[in-house]
Amino acid sequence: MYAPIISYPSIPSYPLEVPDATGGSSFQLRKMERIAVHGKNDLLIPHRKDYYFMVLLWEGSGRHWVDTTAYTLKPDTLYFTVPHQVHLKEVLQPVSGFNLNFTEEFLALDSSGVLRQLPIIQNPQNGHELHLAPSDVAFVQDILEKAYVEYSAAQPWHRTVLLAYLHVLLVYLSRLYTEQYCTSEKADEAALLSKFRTKIDASYSRHHDVATYADMLHLSAGHLSEVVKAQSGKSAIAHIHERLVVEAKRLLFHTEYTSKEIAFQLGFEDASYFNRFFKRLTQQTPLHYRLATREMYQ
Repeated sequence: MYAPIISYPSIPSYPLEVPDATGGSSFQLRKMERIAVHGKNDLLIPHRKDYYFMVLLWEGSGRHWVDTTAYTLKPDTLYFTVPHQVHLKEVLQPVSGFNLNFTEEFLALDSSGVLRQLPIIQNPQNGHELHLAPSDVAFVQDILEKAYVEYSAAQPWHRTVLLAYLHVLLVYLSRLYTEQYCTSEKADEAALLSKFRTKIDASYSRHHDVATYADMLHLSAGHLSEVVKAQSGKSAIAHIHERLVVEAKRLLFHTEYTSKEIAFQLGFEDASYFNRFFKRLTQQTPLHYRLATREMYQ
């Protein structure tokens, strides 16, 4: 039976809490041996994480919501999210695997900037799970085992070593990501699409037009639109609108904010225009969406 949907007046955002000093406050690696994930109450309500979250699972089951999508957990799978998405864990069966968490601050230790541009970090296709072949499980688990030894020992220069392990891991996962999500993209144009989506994530509540994002990327609006359309099959303005709809759905699904309050948070000056905008893109009014989705998952 599905867990009942319970809404909250606001969605809390949690920083990375590291129980020891081995990774500072920006890196955490935990090994899970049949851990029952139900002890911390805030995991069972909608919340955001302000860090990157990855789990390599080789045993266990259950469901984990990311935004308004539920994922049924499966062994031999890697689950991942980027900062500030909405999470909701339902009560899980005991799980075994590795949980890796790191912040933008830790990524910034990579002076080359390569890690920040990798597909698994940019996540242009908005994916959240990678299906691993046995050889992939073995490789990823081996890297995490080695990193866990280093993380636990906290030897001199351990952050440098951890960054090196993370570099290998993220490059490997990015190859798998590309195979599973974006096999047809050209590297340079795919990078532009990723940068465009990153700009949208940072500014969607303030800027709703393509020209502003083109200026941020030092491009003409026409060229940006052409590349985005070729890479994703969707127009540039569709990406902006979809990001607004995703956030609107998060707030409608997980909070009790009114349509007017949500419209204001998303940068709409007129609540009635927001209602028409939402209905045009979803074929539902905000109120109908809220009622229908909550009824569906009761």
